[in-house]
Amino acid sequence: MPNDKTSLTRSALLTQPVSRRTFLRTSALGVVTGVLAACGATSDGGSGTAAKPKVGLVMKSLANEFFKQMQAGAEEYAKKNADKFEFTAVGMKDERDFAAQVDAVENFITQKYNIIVIAPADSKAMVTPLAKAIKAGIVVINIDVALDEEAKKAAGIDLAFFGPDNRAGAKLVGDALAKDLGVGGKVVILEGNPEADNAKQRKLGFDDAVASGQLQLLGSNTAHWETEEANTLMTNFLTQFPDVQAAMCANDSMALGAVKAIEAAGMIGKIKVIGFDNIPAVQPLIKEGKMFGTVEQYGAQMAANGIDYGLRAMNGEKFTGWVKTDIKLITKETV
Repeated sequence: MPNDKTSLTRSALLTQPVSRRTFLRTSALGVVTGVLAACGATSDGGSGTAAKPKVGLVMKSLANEFFKQMQAGAEEYAKKNADKFEFTAVGMKDERDFAAQVDAVENFITQKYNIIVIAPADSKAMVTPLAKAIKAGIVVINIDVALDEEAKKAAGIDLAFFGPDNRAGAKLVGDALAKDLGVGGKVVILEGNPEADNAKQRKLGFDDAVASGQLQLLGSNTAHWETEEANTLMTNFLTQFPDVQAAMCANDSMALGAVKAIEAAGMIGKIKVIGFDNIPAVQPLIKEGKMFGTVEQYGAQMAANGIDYGLRAMNGEKFTGWVKTDIKLITKETV
């Protein structure tokens, strides 16, 4: 739960294909209203009319349903507060298109945006352009994927992280799978992009579940968050490990690829699949038993809260450390 202590046209996409929940529902609109009344903005050509703050959301691949949900949540929030701030959302072509995120940040700097909310694709590479934004007087809000602590220190910035405990979430769904498989269950791991902190944390969470559940890890490799790459990787795992019993996927896009490979091999019902994100596409698969479970991390609310935290920071509120957002285990019983 949150702890307050601790390209580029409007809604343009770089591809064509979208905390506390109670806090968002009950107080976000009121806080935004108060913040904007207080921070107002610069004068508009000396007319005395306050200019609305400009907020830019930079996401990862919009081919990933999770970020489509994030965009939709942010746009809905922005629409409800259209008189309070201007809003632009951008995304990447794919999960490794780091240059697109750098370009997005550079463009927001050039266009003199007031707030940048970002889910970084690369936890180290994005620190330098974001440090430049901070130096230019822009409020930066890091959501979803934490920036690298050493890289931030080297760049001389102290930036809070607003996001979930990815390691705990992966262990949560991994523990449920381990309980179902029993001691000695044979599993493989499909890892996310190794440059992203959340991929590292989810791998650690799966490793924790393997150890505590006394599972047998047959193999682990990256599919870079991508569905088709995961399909290929899982197909290879099935050939290499014909006795595999489960696939632990670091996001739902890869889980979809794993299910596709398992289905093609005629192994549906024999191999369990877990994911992370609870995108709409996996919910029927969980109901049908083609997937065992996933983790909800409320991306739409995370983005809306990120905007709100940015507005509060413009008003002088300070955030440091890790402001945790919600996670929830999703299985056939809860979907």
